[in-house]
Amino acid sequence: MGVAWTVTVFAETLPNAEKAITAALDEVSRIENVLSDYQPMSELCQLSASAPTPFPKQVSPDLWEVLIQAVAWRDRSKGAFDPTVGVFTDLWRNARQTRHMPSVKQLAAAQNASGPETFRLEDAQKVSLLKPDMRLDLGGIGMGFAIDRALKIVQENDISVAMVDASGDIGVIGRPPDSDGWRIEIDALGRKTEKKKCEGLHPFVITLEDASVTTSGDAFQAIEIEGIRYSHIVDPRTGLGVVGSTGVTVIAPDATTADALATTLSVLGPQAGYEFVEQTADCSARFVWYEAGEIRVRTSSQWTSQTSYSSQSKIKTGRE
Repeated sequence: MGVAWTVTVFAETLPNAEKAITAALDEVSRIENVLSDYQPMSELCQLSASAPTPFPKQVSPDLWEVLIQAVAWRDRSKGAFDPTVGVFTDLWRNARQTRHMPSVKQLAAAQNASGPETFRLEDAQKVSLLKPDMRLDLGGIGMGFAIDRALKIVQENDISVAMVDASGDIGVIGRPPDSDGWRIEIDALGRKTEKKKCEGLHPFVITLEDASVTTSGDAFQAIEIEGIRYSHIVDPRTGLGVVGSTGVTVIAPDATTADALATTLSVLGPQAGYEFVEQTADCSARFVWYEAGEIRVRTSSQWTSQTSYSSQSKIKTGRE
């Protein structure tokens, strides 16, 4: 998954803590070997390499579970989230290296190799890939899934208070001693914005217990071509990187939901995204974006009231 992972636990003894942390990080590595679209030998990459499959292919329980959830997000978002976006992801990774837009021909070919008609979940935990060159990409949900699995492993090791931080995607259980929860500082656009005289760009602190938070947006990996800034987050409906300087922070009951929802909202944008999150149970979001040279901020109606604006040193999230 290509990011730094940190596991923090509260335990009665140091050996117990070390055992739980080691087990959690081992689980992250195991999940990465299933879901990574960077590692050629991962289960996901091997599955994509077999396209088109001559017959339905059996997949592991982990991959099956994530694919089921990814398809559910695709259907609910009407294509703003799509696990078949991998062919576009490859084009834009190359664009960030070459500093050139994918060609019209490349985008058209990628469009033909993506979408619901290229991929089907079958019975008995089997998958059919229906078109050549199609590629699955679970980057919009996989990290959250790995966080949830790591937290589950921690709990199986008799730890009830813990945090798993995947370079800004965070899941927590319990609350640290003598506190009202885990205090996490978030930089809404992933930039060093403390000196900017705009509340919407100041870091803010949220307090979490048995929940997850993810911040996503174009500030983390973007490319500017011919004066237009394209995010690393690709809109599966167009094949283009999302345009515009935006950031969205999502709070959800679990990290899988937070990850998928943040990806979806980044594609939908602050207007359609707001309507979407308002219809998503037990989740909230805070949107920050530039419009007509000004900073705009909008929060969903369920956005936590346990936030404050601060430049103090807390647990920080907001990927550069």
